[in-house]
Amino acid sequence: MPSPRETIIAALHARLSALPAIALRGDVLPERIPAAGLLILRDGEPGDPAVTLSPLRYHYQHRAEIEAVVQGTARDTAFDALCASIGAAIAADRTLGGLCDWVQAEAPRPVDLPVEGAASLKAAVIAVILHYSTADPLA
Repeated sequence: MPSPRETIIAALHARLSALPAIALRGDVLPERIPAAGLLILRDGEPGDPAVTLSPLRYHYQHRAEIEAVVQGTARDTAFDALCASIGAAIAADRTLGGLCDWVQAEAPRPVDLPVEGAASLKAAVIAVILHYSTADPLA
């Protein structure tokens, strides 16, 4: 049985997979970027939990990361549309079906990355904060 942490990250990946961009989890950047863009979900860091003792609960603000990448001549518009679609997907269900207390994304910091012999990439890491509680830090 997967841990609550894995269940939550898998649910976030499933939500991202419903977008037009290709959504990967923990993979390396492929050689070709799809026309609709590419998302790579990184598990990130759970951080130090706040702890309550009665009942014993570990309260996390887990910081996952989404690498958003687009390529092509209209990459500024495509990047903006991709970020907006991520925001809409998260806002549609901020509890991921009741798995999380709250999910929120931070604003991206885009960069242009030159590619030798091809159109440059526009990319950003978008932090997604997952607020959840567990009964065991390893569960």
